Parts: sequence; C-alpha cells; structure tokens
Amino acid sequence: MKQPTRILPPEQERRVRAMARTATIRDVAAKAGVSIATVSRVLNGSGVTTPETAEKVRLAVAALTFRPSTIGRSLKAARTRTVGVLIPSLSNPVFAESVAGIQDAADEAGYSVLIASTDYSPDREARAIESLLSNRVEGLVLTVADADRSASLDTLDAAQTPYVLVYNQPLTSGRAHVSVDNVAAARAIVERMTALGHRRIGMVAGRFLHSDRSCRRHAGWLAALATAGLPAGPVIEVDFTDTRLATRLAPHLTGADRPTALFASNDLLALATIRAIRDLGLSVPGDVSVCGFDGIEVGALVSPSLATLVQPARAMGRAAFETLRAGFAHEPQGAVLTLPFELRMGESLGPAPLAPAANPTPKS
Repeated sequence: MKQPTRILPPEQERRVRAMARTATIRDVAAKAGVSIATVSRVLNGSGVTTPETAEKVRLAVAALTFRPSTIGRSLKAARTRTVGVLIPSLSNPVFAESVAGIQDAADEAGYSVLIASTDYSPDREARAIESLLSNRVEGLVLTVADADRSASLDTLDAAQTPYVLVYNQPLTSGRAHVSVDNVAAARAIVERMTALGHRRIGMVAGRFLHSDRSCRRHAGWLAALATAGLPAGPVIEVDFTDTRLATRLAPHLTGADRPTALFASNDLLALATIRAIRDLGLSVPGDVSVCGFDGIEVGALVSPSLATLVQPARAMGRAAFETLRAGFAHEPQGAVLTLPFELRMGESLGPAPLAPAANPTPKS
C-alpha cells in the first residue's frame, strides 16, 4: 500500500534542508557567534582563543558535521596543480591582462587556473574565495577591496593557505604582493599636469570603500598638489561600473574656477569622464584635460587618445604566479615586488586653457 506523503512543519523543513547541504565555515561562524577567522584559528590550532570560544566552535562543527577541508586546511598536502585567481572585474581589460600573465606562467609550469570575480563587491570576496578553496586549489593570486582590512585574508592567514596579492599595495607587513607604487604613480600624473600649466586639478575616483588602489592614488594626488602648493580640486567618487557620469560631473564643470584637468583612478573611468565632458558641451583637452591609470590598449584607439599611467599588468600577473609557486615550498608571505610604471602621453592631456569658459551650456 502506498505510504502517505509526510508534510513537515515549515521550521522543521528548513532545518532538514539546511542539514542536507554541505556546511561552510560561514555557517560554523554564524552558529558559534564568532568570526570566520576565529573558526580558522580554532580548527588549525593557531593564534589565541579563549577556552569558551574554542568550545563554541567545536560544538558548532559537531552540530553541522562541518568538514574543515573546505577552508583549505589540507591544501598543503594536496597536489592538484591548480591555482585560484580572484579579480574585481572580468570586464576591465587591466585585470584580464594580468590573468593572461598568470595563465602564461601557469601553463609553462604545468598548472591549471580557476578564475572568479567579485564585481567590486567586498561582500562577495569571502564566498568567491571559499568557492575556489572548495575546488582544492593549491594557492591563490587575488585582488581584494582592501588588503589591510580584509576578513578574507585574515582567514587565509589563519588557515596558512598560500596567496599572493596583485595590484593591492597593503601597508600591513607579511602579505606578499606584486604591484606598482600607486602613490608615486599618481604623483607623476599630477606633476605632468602642473608642468602643462594646470592649477585646478580634480579627481574622478572609484569608490574608496571598494578599492584600496583608488585610495592610494588619491593619496598620491593629494601629496603632489600639496608639494606644488595647489589647492585640492573636487573629488568625484563614483561606482566603477558607472559609465555615464555627466550628471555627476556637471556641478563641478561650471564656473570660472572649474578644474582644467581631471585625473581618473582607472582608464575605464577616464574614458567615461571624456564622454561626460563632451556631453556637457566641453572639449577634451581644449577645455578639460583627462588622464587615466592602467594603460589599457583600447585607450590608444579612441579619439582623443587617452593619456594614462601604464602598469605592466601582464608582467604583474606572471610575477604573482611565480611568487606563489615559490611559496609552495617556502612561505610567500612577506614577499614584495614593486614593478616600474610609465606615463604614456595621449591627446586627452594638453596645456591648460588660457581663459576657460565660465558657463558651458550642457547638451540636451
């Protein structure tokens, strides 16, 4: 005889479904009421935790039947010959170029590469890293939102998982990274602008909360202006994915004291800035000069061609992988490689106008 279908109460059904899926370190942390880094410390026997906290974590692990290998504790013994790569965006050519460098070096060494992106969302970092680790990568090359205040990196440190940062330039010691000197590079851009006669220089910056690179470049911009004895122009902070900036820029590009030059914290924002300036009835560089940061190739193909600070992105990716691979035998933590940059002049950066128009009329 056919058995009747059993219908569970909603709350019990949710518990059953929760138990049916594989528990994660995030689940353990939530159940124990502690941070992910604390769970890692307890599971790996590293760092300092109170006996009460350690007991909470152990009870949560038992209740959830959590398998610690999903956070990478057993990665040192694993030989998957696979590395994980985490970048903020797959659509930004500068990150694609560094991934190409990683893949070049990985192919030569007989490694495979798994790639994930965060879309500039700090909240997605932990999930993306956990997903890469669940595929038992031997180590990670990654770019995070803020390398000095990253719970994800704290977790990797606690789990003793090898990783190397690329593009990030952390102030915290002990975190291996490959980058250019973002502060010095931004200073070089502003110094070139002042040499061309610009005295009112603004900045279009990607969200500081989402990019410590944007923060470092802002610091270099400020330092160069201070050295030149110039006041800081407007800082227009925007989303990295914002491609139509006319509304944001309009209040800053009217009046006789408007900036005659804008430094954008990356090339995609610089190209969006040029479009916005034109939409507002101004010309580049006749009315406002623009310089970007990254050196993406498409910048040389547009009109006016984009002036930019060129990062050796492919070389950075290759160097990051080689540093990581060396760290499989000897811990990579602490390895620092700062590569050279160059300023590529383009048509978007010209001399300061002698008498800027006071009130341009925006196009409809």
